[in-house]
Amino acid sequence: MNAELNPDTSIPFNPVMNERRLRAIHKREEVIELLKKGVWVYIILLLTEGAIRKWGLPRLAAPLLIVRDPVAIWMLFVAIKNGLFPSNNYVWSMVWVSIFAFFIAISIGHGSMAVAVYGTRILLIHFPLMFLIGSLFNREDVIKFGKIMMWISIPMLLLIAVQFYSPQSSFINRGVGGDLAGGGFAGALGFFRPPGTFSFTSGNTQFWSVVGIFVVYFWLNPSGVPRILLIAASVCLIASIPLSISRTLIFQVVITVVFAFISVSKNPKYIGRMILAGIGIAIAVSLLNKLDFFQKSTEALVSRYTDASASEGGLEGTLGNRFLGGLLGAVQQTNQPFFGYGIGMGTNVGAKLLTGDVNEFLIAEEEWGRLIGEMGTVMGVIVILIRLSFCFKAGWLSFKRLADKDILPWMILSMAFVFIAQSQWAQPTTLGFSTLIGGLLISSLKIEKPKVNEEQ
Repeated sequence: MNAELNPDTSIPFNPVMNERRLRAIHKREEVIELLKKGVWVYIILLLTEGAIRKWGLPRLAAPLLIVRDPVAIWMLFVAIKNGLFPSNNYVWSMVWVSIFAFFIAISIGHGSMAVAVYGTRILLIHFPLMFLIGSLFNREDVIKFGKIMMWISIPMLLLIAVQFYSPQSSFINRGVGGDLAGGGFAGALGFFRPPGTFSFTSGNTQFWSVVGIFVVYFWLNPSGVPRILLIAASVCLIASIPLSISRTLIFQVVITVVFAFISVSKNPKYIGRMILAGIGIAIAVSLLNKLDFFQKSTEALVSRYTDASASEGGLEGTLGNRFLGGLLGAVQQTNQPFFGYGIGMGTNVGAKLLTGDVNEFLIAEEEWGRLIGEMGTVMGVIVILIRLSFCFKAGWLSFKRLADKDILPWMILSMAFVFIAQSQWAQPTTLGFSTLIGGLLISSLKIEKPKVNEEQ
C-alpha cells in the first residue's frame, strides 16, 4: 500500500506530511476559484460600468469611473498573500518604472498627488492584473467567456439599434451622469455613434471587436456551441458594423478575418468551414440589406468613412495615425522635459484635475505620444518596448500553436496585439478591455497539464 502511494520506497511514507500537502493543495484551489470569481466580477463591471454611470447611479458617475480598480487591487492583494502573484520580467519592469514615474511626477513633474495616483494605477494595477487573469483562467474559461459574449451580443445589438434611431434627448441615449445632451458621438448624416452600455462609443467598438474574435473562431471550431447561437451572433456582428458608424470596428474585424485566413493556410482542414462561413456571411448581408434600418446605417457609415478618410489623407493616413501610434512623432518631441510632465497628466481625468477641462489633451491624443510626454523619452520608450516585446513574444507563441492546429491564441492575438501595443490605456474602458483580452491571450497559450491524483 505504501509503495503504491509513494513510488520512491527509499523515502518513508509520512501520513502527516501527506495530509498537510493535501490541505495546502485544497486551499490553493479555493483561492484560485475565489480569484476567478473576481475576474468575472471585473468582466461584469467592464460591461455594465457605463450603464450604471448613465442610468443606474448617475450622481456617482465620477467615482464609478474607476469602479473596477478596487476589484483589481483586492485580486492582486489576495494573489500576493497566497503566492499567486504573476512574477515575470514584464510585470516587474512595469512596476518599477511606474513607481519611479510616480515620484518624478509629484516631485519635479506636475506635482499633483491625485493625478499621479490616477496615472500610476494604469501600469501598477491593471498591467499585472492582465498576467494574473492569464494565470487564473484556463482554456475552458476562455471558451466560456466567448460563448457568453455571443449571447450578450443579441440584446446589445437591439440596444445600439434603438440608440442609433432615437434622439440624443431620449433616456436611452442619456449621457454619463445623466447628461441630457446625450451619450452618442458625432457620426454622419445626422446619426450619432451609439455607446451601448458603455460610457463612450469606444467601449461599444471594443465589445464588438471581442465578439468578432469568437464568432470567427467558432465558425472554424463549431463544436460545443449551438449553431443557432453562432448564426445569431454572426448576424448581430454584421449588423453592428454600420450601426456603430465605427471605422475602428471595420479595421478590427478585417484584421481578425485576415488572421483567420492565415490560420486556414496553416491548417487546410479549415478551408471548408471558412467557405461555409463566407457563404453564411454573404447570405446574412444580402438579407440585412433588404431591411431599411441596415440600409440607412450603412449609408451613414459609408459617408463617415469617406469624409474622415479624405481629411486624414486616405487609408494610408488613417492607418498611420490611428494604428501605428505615431511613435516617431512622439520621440521627436524635443520641447519637453527629460523626465516628462508627470504620469497621469495626459489622461482626461488628469486634465480635469489640473485645468478643469476634461475635453482637452494636455500632452497627446495618441497613446505612445502620451506615454513619452508624461514620463519622458527614456521611461516612455521603456514602457512602449515592454508592451511591444510582450506582443511579439505572444505573437510568436501563437503562430507556433497553429502547427498544433490550435488557432484560439492566434485569433485572440488579432485584437490583443493592437490593443496591448498602442491602444489608449488612459481611457478606463479601453484599459479594461486591453487588460482582459491580454489575460485571455495568456490563458489560451497555457498548455493544460493533466490532473494529478491527489492521493499520489
